[in-house]
Amino acid sequence: MRCNGDRIEHEEQLTGELPLSGGYSLPSSFLYSSSSEHQADPIKRARLRWRARRGLLENDLILTRFLDANEATLTDDEVEAFSKLMELADNDLMNLLLKNSEPTGDIDVPSIRALVQRLILA
Repeated sequence: MRCNGDRIEHEEQLTGELPLSGGYSLPSSFLYSSSSEHQADPIKRARLRWRARRGLLENDLILTRFLDANEATLTDDEVEAFSKLMELADNDLMNLLLKNSEPTGDIDVPSIRALVQRLILA
């Protein structure tokens, strides 16, 4: 086993099922996928949802509603743009969503501008 960033890679091939409590089991491929894509990794999806929880209720409602409607169709580039937006302070994010300000600096890129427009329409 070796650690590589956010995931742990196993040297050996896992086959069969992994036992869970209550007599349930999961296919080993569910937990040990080598894919780094957002949609294929349930941990990354959960992390994205957790990061969308904000201190301002208004931000929280907008982001949660957007993810409820669009999470399954987000591309990895859109997930990266979303993650960059989550690094903003709550008030800065709210100003973007209310069109009180425009993206500047590191977040002034087409992918983030497009995502902000999608969030506004959500």
